[in-house]
Amino acid sequence: MQLNKSTRYALYAAMEMTSADGEPVTVARAANRYDISEAALAKVFQQLVRAGLSRGIRGAGGGYRLAKSPSDITVLDVIDVFEPSPDPNRCLLDDSGEPCADAGSCRLKRLFDEVDLLTRATFASTTLETLVTGGR
Repeated sequence: MQLNKSTRYALYAAMEMTSADGEPVTVARAANRYDISEAALAKVFQQLVRAGLSRGIRGAGGGYRLAKSPSDITVLDVIDVFEPSPDPNRCLLDDSGEPCADAGSCRLKRLFDEVDLLTRATFASTTLETLVTGGR
């Protein structure tokens, strides 16, 4: 599975907020830690706020923090903000973007769909708390 850059940045941001134990995380802090652009990361933080996964705190000592407990936010919650839902009729082996006429009977498509379901289930069962603490 290939995640877009914004999704990867969002996962870094979520991990940083989780590690901060409720203290605000600045864009600069997270960007420096993960060696990514502050401008790009600021946009990601704003999207996480719009999605209700984080909150912005203004002023001195401000930054971003999770809107809920890290045990209540899954990796899939973060991914779903940035990754479009796959077209159920799109062939993963064809780059044309055209719907596949054989999608209903294609064995490869069924295999890829099963892998996608298993991947999404893994992301859905992994909370930010588990991700950061390693399950301890």
